[in-house]
Amino acid sequence: MELQEKVRRVQEFRLMDDVFFEVFAKDIPACQEILRTILEDDRLIVEEVIVQSSERNLYGRSVRLDALCTLGNGSKCNIEVQRSDRDNHMKRARFNASVITTRSAEPGERFQDVLELYIVYISEFDFLGGGLTTYHVDKTIRENGMIVDDGLHEIFVNTVIKDGSRISDLMSCFSSKDVNTAEFPAVTKRFRELKSEGGASAVCEVMEKYLEEARIEASAEAKKSERIQAIRNMIELEVPREKILKKYSLEEYQEAEASLATTL
Repeated sequence: MELQEKVRRVQEFRLMDDVFFEVFAKDIPACQEILRTILEDDRLIVEEVIVQSSERNLYGRSVRLDALCTLGNGSKCNIEVQRSDRDNHMKRARFNASVITTRSAEPGERFQDVLELYIVYISEFDFLGGGLTTYHVDKTIRENGMIVDDGLHEIFVNTVIKDGSRISDLMSCFSSKDVNTAEFPAVTKRFRELKSEGGASAVCEVMEKYLEEARIEASAEAKKSERIQAIRNMIELEVPREKILKKYSLEEYQEAEASLATTL
């Protein structure tokens, strides 16, 4: 891809796009400015940012984290940008938090030392439906309304509700293809760097990585579908279960059996 074509394609990206945000979030000052705004703490310090890391829980289910930040006080904050509205966002945030917590815990660590964790979840839609830009979700005691602090802080922010707040102004940056505002100098600087010729190649490199991963995943899904269909055929031909399991896994067999049951 020629440089000019890369620059042209990158002009269409916004902070809400995974490809662009992954490269953008490597810049600590920009992430710090975002978190200082959303967490409303002008003294907050970001020491490290890990972008698009893959964390795996005890049972093997992996989760991809957009930007996992380590803060100056030792706590962690995961920033997630979410454009898709095809899943349960509250449970997604809960799952991500549990994986980060588990992976960060040391063997024998006392529960009082479990990390302080902030989940900042930025979406293109107001899925909670309250007409707010920002939602702080706290754990409360039902009987008296007292807030219980267990070290998990969840903040859900969206780009569609404009309430005139500074956070809402920041969300306008996330939904724009061009950012140039004195209100957020670090975000503006990083944004414009990546839109230039010098930054376009880095963004396009990540985009190619995403496309290759998608191709590999599609190929794997096609192969899996073929294997499941083969097992279904053998079940229908009354091939003994033991014989099928010599070539295929128990998980594949159970999936084929379940899919076959739904078609009967």
